Amino acid sequence: MTTLPDDQRLRDLARLRRVRDRIDREYAQPLDVAALAAGVHVSAGHLSREFKAAYGESVYAYLMTRRIERAKALLRRGDLSVTDVCIAVGCSSLGTFSTRFTELVGVPPSVYRRRAAEPDVGAGTTDVVVTGGSGLEAPDGSGDDPGGERLDGMPACVARRVTRPVRNREARAGRRS
Repeated sequence: MTTLPDDQRLRDLARLRRVRDRIDREYAQPLDVAALAAGVHVSAGHLSREFKAAYGESVYAYLMTRRIERAKALLRRGDLSVTDVCIAVGCSSLGTFSTRFTELVGVPPSVYRRRAAEPDVGAGTTDVVVTGGSGLEAPDGSGDDPGGERLDGMPACVARRVTRPVRNREARAGRRS
C-alpha cells in the first residue's frame, strides 16, 4: 500500500472531521452514511472505509454512540419516558435503541433512568460502580463484573464523565491502509 502525502492526508482528515462534527450537531436528525458522504462529496463506501481507518469505528457506531450520550443526559433528567428519549435522539426503533444503549452503558435505558432518579448518597455525590464495559452496576456491588471501580462519594458530575461511553478516538499516526 502506498502512503498519501501529508497535505492529502490532512485534507482527508479535515473532511472526516467535518463529517464527525455534522454528526455531533445533527445526531437527532435522520442521518445515514449516504447523506453524510454526499455532504463531503465522496462515495458512501469511501467515507465508511476512511472514517473507520481514522477513528477506529464505523460512521454508524459513532452516530449511535453520540445518540446514546445524549440519551443518558435526557434519562438522568427523568422527565421523559424511554420511548420519548429514543425519538428525541433520532432513533426510529426502540428495540435498536435499547439494544445499543445496553451494549454501551451496561444496563437497559429503563434501569439507567430508574437509578438516575434515586437520591444520591450525600449531597451532590453518587454511589455508582463502573464496570469494565463502562456500564453501571448496582450500588451494592452485586453486579457480575468483579473488576468494577467504585465511585462512592465522587461528585455526580465527575461520575457521569467517568461513565461516559468512549468515543472520539483517532487512529494512530501512520496507520493508513
